[in-house]
Amino acid sequence: TLRILSCYLPATGGEVTLGGADVFKDSLTVRSKVGYLPENVPLYPDMRIKEYLRFRGALKGLHGARLRERIGVVLEQCELTEQRGAVIGRLSKGFRQRVGLADCLLHEPECLILDEPTIGLDPNQIRHIRDLIRGLAKQHTVLISTHILPEVEMLCERVLIMNAGRIVASDTPKALVGLMKGNENVVIEVHGSRRAVLETFEAIPGVESLTCEPMGEWSRLVCQCHNAEDVRPDMFKVVCENDWQVRELTTERRNLEDVFVAITKGEFDSNVEKAEADHA
Repeated sequence: TLRILSCYLPATGGEVTLGGADVFKDSLTVRSKVGYLPENVPLYPDMRIKEYLRFRGALKGLHGARLRERIGVVLEQCELTEQRGAVIGRLSKGFRQRVGLADCLLHEPECLILDEPTIGLDPNQIRHIRDLIRGLAKQHTVLISTHILPEVEMLCERVLIMNAGRIVASDTPKALVGLMKGNENVVIEVHGSRRAVLETFEAIPGVESLTCEPMGEWSRLVCQCHNAEDVRPDMFKVVCENDWQVRELTTERRNLEDVFVAITKGEFDSNVEKAEADHA
């Protein structure tokens, strides 16, 4: 799909438009509007960064003072100014990703299409690329394809989930997580007689089931609650009444990973389709 959007691959059918231009009939216009960063960035390892950007800019129709200006801007945006003379083949993967992004930005595209932009990077590199994408989103439409769903929750204002080639969910991350059916679990770590703890918590109204993980003298209990009832106040009350010690009492929050698994396994609430229809 990304290759079709960026004019690298022709589709066998259907229609695709980007920024009002038809990908098949007016591909040059579409290319001028798009910056595409594939998962494996295709770079020339024997070139220096500045040489590569000069070459790529010329291919995109930039020349003279305008090309020099844009190279300076993207080197600064991607924090490559000090490395501009470095040979690309000697760069780490993180720096190669930055070079690929700099190439994407040279012609000031309206839309950036990024395929797994943080895969294979170390935590420091991921943070830098994440911050860079946030900054780019202020001036560009940024379309990210990734299976790293925590990244999506931190970066994206809107999520599209595809399954078997079709869009099966489309909304904000918060709204999609809110449509998850099933109840949040309550987690508590408590110090007390394990048998007494289990019997007492099982008797609390709203607790459907309990699992207990021994942790030395402590017990970690995961409680599934009926109809999303918040049983934490009742739990805290019985803890105080029995003079037990507590070092954690919280809920396990749903996230996009839960949503993705539920959708692809066909377990997602039918409210998704209704929400999409309402939004449309």
